[in-house]
Order: sequence, then C-alpha cells, then structure tokens
Amino acid sequence: MGVGRYELSDVQWSRIEGLLPDRVETVGRTATDNLINGVLWVLRSGAHWHDLPERYGKYKSVHKRFSRWSASEVWEKVFRDLVADRRNLYLMIDSTIVRAHQQAANWSS
Repeated sequence: MGVGRYELSDVQWSRIEGLLPDRVETVGRTATDNLINGVLWVLRSGAHWHDLPERYGKYKSVHKRFSRWSASEVWEKVFRDLVADRRNLYLMIDSTIVRAHQQAANWSS
C-alpha cells in the first residue's frame, strides 16, 4: 500500500483493516487505500478538501466518507489503534494542546 508522504505503511494498514466498516463482507463499496490516504493527506497537510489530489478520488466522496466515519467514531478507533504502536514515527497533534507563552499575547507598538 502507500509509502508516500502522509500515507499509511503496510504495517499500519494491517493494524487497522479490521476496524474499517466498509469491508468486503459488508454491503456497499469497499474502503480503498486511496480513500483513507486521501483523508490523511487533507488532515496532515492542512489543505482544503477541494485541493485533494485526484489520485485519492473525488474530494466530495472522500469528505462524505470522512464525515460518516467521524459520526460513527470509526476514526477514533483507528487513531487509538495506530497511536498504541510505540514505533509510530509520527503522530498528529491536536491544536488544543499547543499553547503560546503569555508574552506572545503582548504586542508592542
């Protein structure tokens, strides 16, 4: 699977594949590596959904699946599993834990 920038490694894919709701055994379309990696590309790059590279599919489809999985807590399960791997080379940091020093709020003219 993906080894490009912002994409999951084969090891990471093997960890989460059972957590994805649209597996082959279920009704509907299957989750592809492009879809997951497309969501990760947007989240990690900070770009707008409409800037999603074409190789990941139609941005509206990717965003729709992202929204559905967010509402059903699929992403929570996936990220919890990936973060549990201490060999993970990078983690996403939520901006709620980033704080500026109090002097950053003082503007001098």
